[in-house]
Amino acid sequence: MSHRHLLIFSHERAIFQSAATVSAYSFSEIGKQTEIMTIPATISRKLLVFPAIDSARLQTIQNISRHLNVVNATDKAEALLEISDADAFYGKMTPELLSRANALQWIQTPTASLEHYLFPELIAHPAQLTNMRGLFSDVIADHVLGFVITFARNLHLYRDAQSRNHWGPIGDEHAQTDFLGGPGNVTPVDLAHKHLSDCTMGIVGVGEIGREIAKRAHAFGMKLFGVDPKPTPIPDILEEIWPLDRLPELLQQSDFVVIAAPHTPSSEKLFDADMISQMSPESYLINIGRGAIVDLAALTDALLKKQIAGAALDVFEIEPLPSGHPLWAMPNVLITPHIAAASLRVPERHLQMLLENIRRFLNDEPLLNSVDKQAWC
Repeated sequence: MSHRHLLIFSHERAIFQSAATVSAYSFSEIGKQTEIMTIPATISRKLLVFPAIDSARLQTIQNISRHLNVVNATDKAEALLEISDADAFYGKMTPELLSRANALQWIQTPTASLEHYLFPELIAHPAQLTNMRGLFSDVIADHVLGFVITFARNLHLYRDAQSRNHWGPIGDEHAQTDFLGGPGNVTPVDLAHKHLSDCTMGIVGVGEIGREIAKRAHAFGMKLFGVDPKPTPIPDILEEIWPLDRLPELLQQSDFVVIAAPHTPSSEKLFDADMISQMSPESYLINIGRGAIVDLAALTDALLKKQIAGAALDVFEIEPLPSGHPLWAMPNVLITPHIAAASLRVPERHLQMLLENIRRFLNDEPLLNSVDKQAWC
């Protein structure tokens, strides 16, 4: 009996989000088919893992099939030796490892991000590459709506006031509720607080994350626009998604501009000074996509000049954001330290995705999250 091999290399616990479109599937279904499968011995395969993963996950992978030979390599030397006849690989591929691979058909990355993963030899290699996008779309969408509501209702400013023990409505510091006249007239306080169903959101990158954001914004009654290089309408929510050449139009019409796109060669510094200048002076920029998409210096300059109303950022061109950076001191800027995807559900989904793709690989079925290596997504 000949045994081909699947190699898993490098388990990373850090999970990065991506806005690229993921094949439709339900995480409740993934991972159910992990019982021993009857697979002809002639297609038995080898899987290499490096650095070694924990025993619980290793056992779960080994239980997929008696025809799966899993090598949980404990050091680089073992990985270099075992990859020579591996059919597949999980983890952080390197040029050195790839140069030793003679039978490699499939590489599964442990993350969604690809800008730090790809290198010329890998792009040219015939092995299929899949990533971990789509694990945290709903989680990140929740984070985005938190940003939106915070700005709309001035919650960040009230939190600042609370730290000073200060009572004062935004719009009129001296306004008091007297319970006599009722809310019959529009007041400065009313004008300083946004009603979400009166607001417009523009989504840049309507992949899995963008679609989840759209669903939540729609539930609040917001008007939606979206741009994406591969427009796929969202029935009853966002029926028309524009091509990228209409991005300036989206910026001009949106109260909240949400970047939910991946970092690709074409998206790097897409939001430069010229692009940001096309936003409305009353609009907010939200970035949960990739820091490299927004020119940090240009955004900082626009905020200092009050060209836009504010920004909410979970990702940055430079991470960590330097302690002395001007953004830290701006009251109209919300900063979270690249945690929009944080959720106890994500590690569960991460393992389920890996198990499902191994099962599919063994059965010669189409893999989930196949990557266009040239486009990084």
